[in-house]
Amino acid sequence: MKKFIIEDDLWSLFPNAKIGVIVCKGIDNSIKDKDKYAEMILEAEKEALKHLPSEEFSSNSVIKVWREAFQKFKTKKGARSSIEALLKRIYNGNHLGTINPLVDIYNSISLKYALPCGGENIDKFAGDIRLTKAVGNEDFITLGTDKSEPPYEGEIVYKDNDGAICRCFNWREAVRTMLTEDTTNAFLCIELIDENRVTEFENALKELAEKVENNLGGTSKVSILDINNKEVVIE
Repeated sequence: MKKFIIEDDLWSLFPNAKIGVIVCKGIDNSIKDKDKYAEMILEAEKEALKHLPSEEFSSNSVIKVWREAFQKFKTKKGARSSIEALLKRIYNGNHLGTINPLVDIYNSISLKYALPCGGENIDKFAGDIRLTKAVGNEDFITLGTDKSEPPYEGEIVYKDNDGAICRCFNWREAVRTMLTEDTTNAFLCIELIDENRVTEFENALKELAEKVENNLGGTSKVSILDINNKEVVIE
């Protein structure tokens, strides 16, 4: 039995945070219709612009809240939340490419709601997965390199028994557990630290689960973790 556990050192920094989890079982993530997912992302890009009312990118609230969050723990210079990276591309007039159906679906939801989303292959997890502060010696190999780049001590990471899975919340992920066309069981998450956006967060979770089931089949179970509900069984 595998669990997702959010440890107390995360709550000490972000007591009002909520992490939405969707466990997807028995999906078909093979690429069959790239055009459908390209159109899905394009529509989400258009909707994302409503979250950027200020011409000064860093002044928009969906950007500011995560920049302030990243100042509360040790990060690699230049690390930004995953939603800032996505919105920055749209802000600069660039489009997102398709990757695989599941990643395309959660990227479209991330853009539409301006919330960080991530996804991993449950079958690649070594034991429980934890959202916590890094010790600083966790193995971490990201896409495009074969060299381990461990997180900093105190950095907020998702990790399992074999090392870090994602650094700085969902800033950068490890190759070991990344979603591929062969993934059949997935762990998806949406991160919330702005307590004023709970309704949008809940709507995003619901829509993400529905889109996965409607497009990829299988089953999707939604859970919301907070300071009073710190773990959930994922397998």
